[in-house]
Amino acid sequence: MPDGVDAALELVGTTTLPDTLRATRVHGTVCFAGMLADEWIVKDFYPISYLPTGVRLTSYSGDASNLPADVLQHTLDRIADGSLTLGPITAYPLEKIADAHHDIEQNRLSGKVVGVIPASR
Repeated sequence: MPDGVDAALELVGTTTLPDTLRATRVHGTVCFAGMLADEWIVKDFYPISYLPTGVRLTSYSGDASNLPADVLQHTLDRIADGSLTLGPITAYPLEKIADAHHDIEQNRLSGKVVGVIPASR
């Protein structure tokens, strides 16, 4: 989208948050919900220069009990019928998960990254 996305879910953390904020349109929302990177604090945080004008930043640190069952079911139904997509997905076998982290940190991927755990034998 040339003007940015309507909403973004930031799962990596403070290292990618500035990119996620810049990729969000005016009046869009970024929800900060993950801390997968090695940095947990935004150094020298100055909101006026850090947050793009008109972009909302919120956070989520709850668990599954915070999501009403009907909302979850509605989302699952939309995924099943194709009216909601998860975007591009790149899968890495568990033994290559370090490569996935490296590719994320180097901005080589877009969309979701999934670690695939082998089935038990």
